[in-house]
Amino acid sequence: MNHTKLLIVDDHTVVRRGIEMIISTEPGLNVIGEAKDGQEAFDKVKELQPDIVLMDLNMPKINGIEAIMRIKEGSPKTKVLVLTAYLDSERVSAAMEAGADGYTLKEVDSHNLIEAIRFVSQGGMSLHPQAAQFLFRSAKLAEPEPTEEINLTDRELNVLELITQGLSNKKIAEQLNLSIGTIKSHVSSILSKLNVTSRTEAAVKATQLEIVDEKVYH
Repeated sequence: MNHTKLLIVDDHTVVRRGIEMIISTEPGLNVIGEAKDGQEAFDKVKELQPDIVLMDLNMPKINGIEAIMRIKEGSPKTKVLVLTAYLDSERVSAAMEAGADGYTLKEVDSHNLIEAIRFVSQGGMSLHPQAAQFLFRSAKLAEPEPTEEINLTDRELNVLELITQGLSNKKIAEQLNLSIGTIKSHVSSILSKLNVTSRTEAAVKATQLEIVDEKVYH
């Protein structure tokens, strides 16, 4: 079994221990390290190469937002799932713009936390429903570029619709009865045509331009 390697980042020791206890009971998930601030998180990512970082936002030295940006610049393949006590549009937008792959709350139960981790590990975007609504509301309030024309194929529209639902490439492939390689190719084309760099940006922009209907992520 391939294990998903996780790094826990939080400035409270008791929180790190609690998260580790939850994860340690789950097959296929392996906590390989922890960090108490953003700078240490960045250093540990370089050293340990985790698959997923569970990132708090309010921390000393370097906060979570800055840490996400540095991690994504230095290790683009590492996924970052924000795990915080705070839920407001400013923090959600900043985290996703920094490159986070998901946003959830410390108050969620252990089942939902594990589900979010597994979802992100599969390439999906796991957003707390309220966080997703913040992003979509911001997108609808923003003015789309009047001259922008997006020419997506019917299949790309199918894939984009499922992306806005937060489905991973694997789940999209299963639903559309296509190979994962084909889905990856479609996703790459969608990002290029929408002139964005992430699936989250694609989902938000698609909602902004009313290419697809508003959905709440997983």
